[in-house]
Amino acid sequence: MTAEQNVAPLRSTHAAPVVFGTGAAIGVLGGMIGLGGAEFRLPLLISLFGFAALSAVILNKAMSLVVVLVALPARLVAVPAAEVAARWPVTVNLLAGSLLGAWAGASWAVRMRSVTLYKVLAGLMVLMAAAMVLTHTTMLDTLALPLWAQIPSGVVAGFGIGVVAAIMGVAGGELLIPTIVLLFGEGIKTAGSLSLLVSLPTMLVAFARYSRDGSFAVLGANLRFTAVMALGSTAGAVGGGLLLGVFPDLILIPALAVILLVSAVKLARHA
Repeated sequence: MTAEQNVAPLRSTHAAPVVFGTGAAIGVLGGMIGLGGAEFRLPLLISLFGFAALSAVILNKAMSLVVVLVALPARLVAVPAAEVAARWPVTVNLLAGSLLGAWAGASWAVRMRSVTLYKVLAGLMVLMAAAMVLTHTTMLDTLALPLWAQIPSGVVAGFGIGVVAAIMGVAGGELLIPTIVLLFGEGIKTAGSLSLLVSLPTMLVAFARYSRDGSFAVLGANLRFTAVMALGSTAGAVGGGLLLGVFPDLILIPALAVILLVSAVKLARHA
């Protein structure tokens, strides 16, 4: 990690209720559209809690991992495990690219200058906003590619998603779900479960790469902060899930996309 990136205090001193409440609010936002909310958490880790870009990414990755571990059993209740297991070629296809992408993305993140990383994060948040709008406001139809084209396309898509997930510290469901629907023709519910199976090992690989760098120390110094916010995010995601469908997508999705775009602008200026 460069000296430029390590510009924020290593240890957060914010009160636990503030940390939990922020995590819960983020979880509700994500839960209302079936996501974990990591894309909303990242800019707050930087702007509200004062972490430098790389530190925020690593903390966000840790919390995303906790949310995925909690969400996976719940998804397997909604979609039978046997049905998910039968789609193992989809998971393997995407993992062939995402594991490499996660390692590469984490490697690039730790080598970037701080100003560059802020701008990259801003650009990726715009990408997330676009993916969210696409997934929730349009009917996604399979591309019906032949097998010889589908497999390499899955590897390439997986690599790109792995890179984005590692650099942003997110699970990548915002990109994985539409990819699984478009490339492999799975339904949204099944795609959601498969995305978690791809996300989990992909995040572990990114963690392994980050752990080789001194920047990983921020996680050890903020274990309590991470645990409290992860708990809040998980509780909020459950609450948000109960609100699923209460607010029309035509209102909710554009509002959340605007939040991401405003956050992207702030991150770009933060540099």
